Amino acid sequence: MALVDIDGLAIAFGGVAAVSGLTLAIERGERFGLIGESGSGKSLTALAIAGLLPDNAHSSGTICFDGAPLPASEQAMARLRGRRIGMVFQEPMTALNPLMTIGGQIGEAMRLAEPGASAELPALLGEVGLEPAHAGRYPHQLSGGQRQRAMIAMALAGHPELMIADEPTSALDVITQRMVLDLIAEICARRRMTLLFISHDIRAVAALCTRIGVMQAGRLVETGATKTLIAAPRQPYTRRLLAASRIRSRRAAPLQPAPPPALDVADEAGGLAPSPPSPLRGGNEGGGSGRSADPIASPGASMAHPPLLEVENVTRDYSQGGFFSRRPKLRAVDAVSFAIGVGECVALVGPSGCGKSTLARLIVGLDSASAGRMRLEGRQYRGRDLAPLQRASLSLVFQDPFGSFDPRMTIAASLGEPLRLLGPMGRAGHEARLAAAIAEVGLDPAMLGRYPHEFSGGQRQRLAIARAMVTRPRLLVLDEPVSALDVSVRGEVLDLLARLRQEHGLTFLIISHDLDMVAAMADRVMVMDAGRIVETGTPETLFAHPRHPLTRALMQARLPDIG
Repeated sequence: MALVDIDGLAIAFGGVAAVSGLTLAIERGERFGLIGESGSGKSLTALAIAGLLPDNAHSSGTICFDGAPLPASEQAMARLRGRRIGMVFQEPMTALNPLMTIGGQIGEAMRLAEPGASAELPALLGEVGLEPAHAGRYPHQLSGGQRQRAMIAMALAGHPELMIADEPTSALDVITQRMVLDLIAEICARRRMTLLFISHDIRAVAALCTRIGVMQAGRLVETGATKTLIAAPRQPYTRRLLAASRIRSRRAAPLQPAPPPALDVADEAGGLAPSPPSPLRGGNEGGGSGRSADPIASPGASMAHPPLLEVENVTRDYSQGGFFSRRPKLRAVDAVSFAIGVGECVALVGPSGCGKSTLARLIVGLDSASAGRMRLEGRQYRGRDLAPLQRASLSLVFQDPFGSFDPRMTIAASLGEPLRLLGPMGRAGHEARLAAAIAEVGLDPAMLGRYPHEFSGGQRQRLAIARAMVTRPRLLVLDEPVSALDVSVRGEVLDLLARLRQEHGLTFLIISHDLDMVAAMADRVMVMDAGRIVETGTPETLFAHPRHPLTRALMQARLPDIG
């Protein structure tokens, strides 16, 4: 008898079908993966099994757990969830209570499942790879991987027979992702637990699951053993998904950009005078502060173009514990030096917390360096002292496009904000620039009057790129530009970026933990660890022959190709 048996499940919102006629059986002890594009109904199916559908959802059909229909009362369903069904939600930072310690939340789940069981908390923390000291910390004091482990511990609190994991690795770096996948597989094997694993990362599903189901537009279109389905998919949709997961190279040589604009306005606004050219041409060549060892430079690691951006001995320290605290400062970026050539695409990779995003904020002027200096087209700055036209030449595409847009502002207002850096251009010129920017990313200018919540995830990412491009920058910094997108939308966004680079001669600095995307896009890769650049080289050389221990760990954690 199947542990989960779904027959004719249909879910609708206001008469609009979200899941239609879904019939599926998940056997006891099986690791079943559910894949499909965003909006295909994967998460709704999981919520229906757990009895967590929104109040405005109308459902029909039957769901049986261990041969019995799901209970009708919420009280009985809550007991079933606590004791026999565990749920790992997609975003642990929003799923965890920010006002409770991790130990308090896991202990609460254990007591609800079995009164008096909270004494087992240290053993449960150890099972998911957390130290006893983590029990007294709050969610914001843990890394992304640690928060995900805490969520898994909560799901395991009642010794469930079924664990539902909804995109548990989508925002994790490659090492942490592999650790979480290995942890889930090990726990399922040891506890003989059934797993429903939902993800748009087909490689993760293939590495973890024994059988896969494919959903499209609310319907289950294909199921099969993992190896069989990947080797010989029957449905055209499945073949398209598999093809989209194999990222092809997009490293076409860019056109040479137009000459840089005159910076007289920037000089009047307080911009610094040009500095002598720096000898930097790659990783940390040119020295350091004495604290950081020079990075390992693989053959072909040197910069092949004149420098657009030069970073020299940049350090960023943060105080800990307030103004009067005696705690040592936290060094997020440690004497980093490198240069990026005109028209080059450089990728910055490394584990979560290594300083990648902090360095990006320094480069685009959202923060100021504690020491060191940077030059853009030969003009020196340290961060927030960027002059208006210098700032217009640098744009950042944030990791979370939804969070980076003001929900109260129309898209026109959001895209138009950066244009203030260019000075007055008249209403007609302003509107023309907005229309051109949104059309360039493949969207209709008629959408400018809408609000962020009216767009899909892929459309919001395109809008974030349009906002970054509206000032016609020279350097585009992209922080995890495709990490939250499904495979088909990811391919479209990467094609868009490659086209924009080709047409405008753009220079890219890409920050990512997606090594496949890095290999497809980057001319050069820098590996960052604990605030330092530790290795640099071309993707082909660095990925095939990593020399630094962290780079080797990244390569070992990389999920195998699906073929």
